[in-house]
Amino acid sequence: MRVMVLTIATVAALIAGAAQISITAQTPGTQKPPAAPAKAAGPGGDLKTMLYNWANHMGMIRGVQEVDAIATLEYLGTGTMTVAGQPCKLTKYRATINYQTPGMRADFACTRADGQAHQEIQVVSGTFAWNEVGQVGGGLVPGEGSVVPTMDALNERLIRLWSGPQGAVKAATAGGTNTKVSVVGGKHVVSYPIPGVSGAIATATLSASSGQGPCAMNCAERIEVRFGNAVTEFTYSNYADFNDKEERLDAFFAGRIVEKRGTATVLDLTVNRTNTGNLYIVMPVPPNVRKAGQ
Repeated sequence: MRVMVLTIATVAALIAGAAQISITAQTPGTQKPPAAPAKAAGPGGDLKTMLYNWANHMGMIRGVQEVDAIATLEYLGTGTMTVAGQPCKLTKYRATINYQTPGMRADFACTRADGQAHQEIQVVSGTFAWNEVGQVGGGLVPGEGSVVPTMDALNERLIRLWSGPQGAVKAATAGGTNTKVSVVGGKHVVSYPIPGVSGAIATATLSASSGQGPCAMNCAERIEVRFGNAVTEFTYSNYADFNDKEERLDAFFAGRIVEKRGTATVLDLTVNRTNTGNLYIVMPVPPNVRKAGQ
């Protein structure tokens, strides 16, 4: 796959034209610094201000127009996953995400307790889900890898995409009047619908520490998603800028991610590197996956 880092000027131009990921609603070129918080619209205060603060503390707000400038990102880490009901120690984990054309690819390899190696490339894009076999982009070019449709995993993967540290902010913003904010135990709690998964509701609890470190306040520390009888929980901690030293942007990501489904731990990941500089990331839907999803 061709990987390209866009320049800051290019990113700014792209983001200014992508209203769907903008935190504010004014016309590009006419935006002004945020006004003083409006009178509280509910027990959690003004929703627009709360969403702005959430994105701002994550380091997502950029430029004089103050837009959400995180269009794509990737993160790498170590830890364990559950595969076929067994813990599997990760030897590789790399997730790449595109928020403009929503999609996520998780490319991982691990070793189970019985010594058996396991490798998967899980992809979701729009309303399609599949696994790439042999290589990233497998199945797009004849003779170069293959692809297996996994439409039964679509909802699970969309929930993971829109419950991530940055994805949650974007989904909550896109939720409009269906997004609600309250205060529970002195912490802001934001509930929002998961895009693309009808009936799935996420509840994000934001940090409210007196400390001075990254994301001491207004970053997701726990997100619970209820979809039917299924409950998925994501916990986030140890926020920092994990970009390479020369590329640090004060764009923060969780240093530890724990995902649980019910009481079972699905993923326990320690993040050791990110790239929030808007890489070139795409997830083209293979023809047979598109056909399977019709």
